[in-house]
Amino acid sequence: MEYLLLISADEETAQARMRDGAFGTFDAWITDLERRGVLRAHVGLHDSATATTVRLRDGEVLLTDGPFAEGREQVGGLAVVDCADLDEAIAIAAAHPAAAIGQVEVRPVRVP
Repeated sequence: MEYLLLISADEETAQARMRDGAFGTFDAWITDLERRGVLRAHVGLHDSATATTVRLRDGEVLLTDGPFAEGREQVGGLAVVDCADLDEAIAIAAAHPAAAIGQVEVRPVRVP
């Protein structure tokens, strides 16, 4: 079954941790998932300040600069993994370096 890993953290903390090398294990995490054949996709995102939020209200398109959610923690990336079960997906999420400073939401992918 495929699971979405929605990766989020406080952007300032994440950027500081990346600068000081705390995400050095990220390459090993990706390599392990590729070796196991479970990684379907992984993308990192630019900072939330580059986001444009789109809403449709009463037939009118409303645009907002920045993310919809106003908070310190923002989505920084996502991964799709193909796992035997939720337990395996949770173990993969827990091993992501961002889990130590933010969170990784695990959600099953809906298949049409």
